[in-house]
Amino acid sequence: MSMEDLNQFRARIFKSLADPLRLQILEFIREEEKCVCEIVPHLGVSQPLVSRQLKILKNRGLVTFRKDVTRRLYSVTEPQIFKIIDALTPKIRTSLSEIIVEQML
Repeated sequence: MSMEDLNQFRARIFKSLADPLRLQILEFIREEEKCVCEIVPHLGVSQPLVSRQLKILKNRGLVTFRKDVTRRLYSVTEPQIFKIIDALTPKIRTSLSEIIVEQML
């Protein structure tokens, strides 16, 4: 994989993580698989919206599903993704905010 291909891959993953609802979905299914019927009430949003976000996550390879009779149970494909998510701490937010303020002065 060339560096250009790698950077395009990274950009697609970061774009997938750029939506707060998708991050909430990932966090909710972090430890165990869940069906849309569990995700919707947990997040308090419509089923079509959750399904649309799951499709994006699935197309990016971040989640997968298995059929269980009439339900699809979604799970995280690669738990390593949480290393990236968890690295973005309030401390980093504060540090970056301070840098932005300093650059504005």
